[in-house]
Amino acid sequence: MFEQLNIIPQDPILSLMMEFQNDSNPNKVDLGVGVYKTPTGETPVLTSVKTAEEYRWRNEATKSYIGGPGNADFNRLMRELALGKDHTVLAEQRVASIQAPGGCGSLRLGAELINRVKPGNKIWMSNPTWANHVPLFGEAGLEIAEYPYYDRENCSVRFAEMCQTLEQEAQAGDIVLLHACCHNPCGADLNAEQWQTMAELCKNKGLVPFLDMAYQGFGSGLVEDTIGVRTMADTVEEMFVAISCSKNFGLYRERIGLLMVIAKDSHAADAVSSQLINLARGIWSMPPAHGAALVATILGSDELTTQWEAEVKEMRDRINGLRSQAVSKLNAACHGVDFSFIEKEFGMFSFLGISPEQVAKLKAEYGIYMVSSSRINVAGLNDSNLDYFADSVAKVL
Repeated sequence: MFEQLNIIPQDPILSLMMEFQNDSNPNKVDLGVGVYKTPTGETPVLTSVKTAEEYRWRNEATKSYIGGPGNADFNRLMRELALGKDHTVLAEQRVASIQAPGGCGSLRLGAELINRVKPGNKIWMSNPTWANHVPLFGEAGLEIAEYPYYDRENCSVRFAEMCQTLEQEAQAGDIVLLHACCHNPCGADLNAEQWQTMAELCKNKGLVPFLDMAYQGFGSGLVEDTIGVRTMADTVEEMFVAISCSKNFGLYRERIGLLMVIAKDSHAADAVSSQLINLARGIWSMPPAHGAALVATILGSDELTTQWEAEVKEMRDRINGLRSQAVSKLNAACHGVDFSFIEKEFGMFSFLGISPEQVAKLKAEYGIYMVSSSRINVAGLNDSNLDYFADSVAKVL
């Protein structure tokens, strides 16, 4: 049965992680894997999460299934976190939501719903985008197209070209995948005015936005990072939002996400909800309970929410501080090269702007690991490796 199968190459980022672990260089630096790290290189359990876990341990009465839609409190609180408690679409009951296994589960379930409604529908993705977007949507049966997004020469968003491509080539009913904040891999985000323009374009063209929000709170703030979601919800009749709790709650391995679908009216939202539950039943059946219960416990407590918000701010401030330090160190070490764009970007990721050959040399000669596109995880930097990192980059330029 399996003789005809070929061995699939390992995911480049996972392969990079294994290479890093096996590297004996005492100065090695991991800038590849997309997880938040403390100054000591750890990915911590948040204090608010530990408190919530202790509460769950003392009060949880069953390990029975939580049902197809997931934790109802989690769903409600996450909708409010994304949209604000008083958003019109919530008052009008136009939002269907379902708990899913992480952001990937949310994205894939949305893709499955789209393909059920319109098999082979086209979805427009930014160039570049997160690599896993392609299989998540493509293997669900959707046709993938690209719109220009990042200008590698000027290190900025190609917004005019982005709009022109969608205006001229996208058709009514097409899906437009957008990074809600902290674009992965480039870190360059749309501003408020650009979000409004994009929302109007989607409305006028009949395009359906699908926002991937994996880093809420890591850019400018928990509310500020929802500007794309809220602007779209204010403007269009239908949209998708996939949300991950991996980064801002530090719940990577718990696999906690939410898929939110805004429909034209409450009846359509009810229909969407039933379809999502039906689709999920045939994929994972029931979602994992523990992480969602932790999020619901935190967001359901004023005290824990305040503590969690402070922890998110601490992570965000550290990332932004590292961006400033990296610019200072790189500009000092790399004469004639301006890295100031890094300070203007958001979230954990930025392109360093060097060639694949230079990336390979950094790994082979200096033990500095990043993906071949030169995407770096800024959170992998710290006071003990910043100088070494900057000096090493200067040596390969």
